[in-house]
Order: sequence, then structure tokens, then C-alpha cells
Amino acid sequence: MATEAARAALTPRLVDALYIEAMVLADEARSYFDSQARDDRLVLDPVDRVAFSCESLKVTTRLMHVIAWLLTQRALAAGEISHAQAGQPERRLGEAQASDSRLMPKLPEQGAELIRASEELYERVRRLDEGSYAREPVASPARSLLSRLERAF
Repeated sequence: MATEAARAALTPRLVDALYIEAMVLADEARSYFDSQARDDRLVLDPVDRVAFSCESLKVTTRLMHVIAWLLTQRALAAGEISHAQAGQPERRLGEAQASDSRLMPKLPEQGAELIRASEELYERVRRLDEGSYAREPVASPARSLLSRLERAF
């Protein structure tokens, strides 16, 4: 039941909204870590500076995993790949390392907020990924016909 609910919740509209959210967050993270974070790092002690740099890489990794997964969902919805292909390990959501919760209070506010936002988005997508591939869906003849018509035009 939960699998069917997760699969039903994964509509093209949801995928598009998550994709936009991920791209906006990726742009914000890139902008912050390329400019403001350089100044913000200067107030940290040397060990925390290195840890902050590692956290920026974790943010990037999380977001790239999410974006890749969402692009796979778009390909699935467009009929470019099958559900079985989308469920293969290399097309599932990649594993991303969690941030160090002990470090978070030491970080600049904007950096910490970007880290939390990337973790939250990754976690939402992880739950969708887990629910979407638990069982092979029953093919709907109506959806199959609609998909063929959409590809034809």
C-alpha cells in the first residue's frame, strides 16, 4: 500500500517542482560557496575551515544525486526508459554522506542553512526513491496509449 501511494505521489508535476527546487538550491549553493563562503571561512579556526570545505562538497554531492535521480524520473515518465531500468542500482538515488551535526553550530548561518536545505531535499527524494521501486507497477493500458500518443506528436 505505501509503495502504491509513493508511486502515485510521484507525478510529473512533483518531479518538475523538485527539479526546479534542486536547480535553484544548486545555484544558490554555487553562488554562496564561490564567493561569500570564502570570507565566512576566514573567521573559522583552521580545522573548522577544512570541515566547512568538506561540507560544501557534501552539499554539491547531495544535489547532484538528487538532480540525476529527477532526470531519471523524467526519462521514465517520457517513456525513454522502463520502470525496471529506472530501478537498476546505477539509476537509483546515490548515497550521500550526512553532515556533521556537531559542526553545524560553528558554521556561518547562510552556509548552515544551505547544508540543512540540501539534506532536507535529499531526504525527501530518498523517501520517494525507496517507495517508488519496491514493486514493479502494474501497466496501465490507458497510460501506455497516452504515452505512445504523446511520443507520436
